[in-house]
Amino acid sequence: MNFLFSIDDRFVKQFKTTLLSIYYNSRKGHHNVYVLQKEPLKQAEEVQQFCQQLEMTYYPLLVEDDFQGAPVSKRYPEAIYYRLLAWKYLPEDVKKILYLDADILCLNNLGPLYDLDISEYLYGAASHANLTNVTTVINKVRLKSYESEGYFNSGVLLMNIAQIKDEVKSEDIYQFIEENKLTLFLPDQDILNGLYGERIVAIPDEVYNYDVRKNATYEVLSKGKWDLDWVIEQTVFLHFCGKDKPWYDNYKGRFSSVYKHYYHKANDQSIK
Repeated sequence: MNFLFSIDDRFVKQFKTTLLSIYYNSRKGHHNVYVLQKEPLKQAEEVQQFCQQLEMTYYPLLVEDDFQGAPVSKRYPEAIYYRLLAWKYLPEDVKKILYLDADILCLNNLGPLYDLDISEYLYGAASHANLTNVTTVINKVRLKSYESEGYFNSGVLLMNIAQIKDEVKSEDIYQFIEENKLTLFLPDQDILNGLYGERIVAIPDEVYNYDVRKNATYEVLSKGKWDLDWVIEQTVFLHFCGKDKPWYDNYKGRFSSVYKHYYHKANDQSIK
C-alpha cells in the first residue's frame, strides 16, 4: 500500500504515531510512505530508521509549488495545501495512494478502504454530513458546490492518482485561492470541495474518519449502536480534529489513553 503525509519537523512524533498504529492494526506487508515537505526534514534519518523497523520505505517528496497568497496560520500552515498537488511529485508507477493527516490513529484494518474501486472518481472521502448538516448546506452555498454529496473532510483521502493527473490542475487551484482567499475558512478543504466536490465518492465517517469530538452525536445517530465497544471493534480511523490534540498534557478526550499508548510507544524507541 502507498501512504501519503504532509508534515514538517513539528509533527514527526505524531506522524510516527499514526504509522505505528497502522503497523499494529492493519494489513501486513511492505508499505511505501511518501511525505510531502517544503524542506528536508531535520529528523529524516530518524524517520527513515523508524519506517524500516515497521517494514515500510520512506520517500521524501520536496514540494516546489509556491502557495504564496494562500491563507496560512499556526493551525493551517502552508503544508496543508501540498496534498492537492501531490500527483506532481509522486513516482509514475503510483496509481493510488491514501493520504492521512498526522492527527489520525488507526484502530482496525484499512485494507477494505484501500481496495475500494474509485476508478470513476478522483477521491474517496468522508463528509461528516450527519454531524454538521446545517454547516454542510452553508458550505455548499459558500463554495458553489451544489452537486456534491456533502462537504468532505480532507484528513483521509483515497486518491486516484491516475485520474487526478488528468483533472487536477495547478492553475485552477491558484485561481480558486485568489478568487476566494477572503472566505476560505478551512483552506485546503474548501479548495477540495469547491473544485472537486462532485468527483468525490463518499465513505462512511463512523468507520474511516471518526471525529472524536462528536462521540456523543455518533451514539445518538446510531441509537446507541456506535458506542465505545463498537468503535474499538469497527472504526478504522479515529481523527482528532479541532484545536485540542491528544498529545497535549491537558487533553481529556474520551480516546486520550488510546492515543497516548501509541504516541509513547512510537517515540520511546521500543516499538516491537
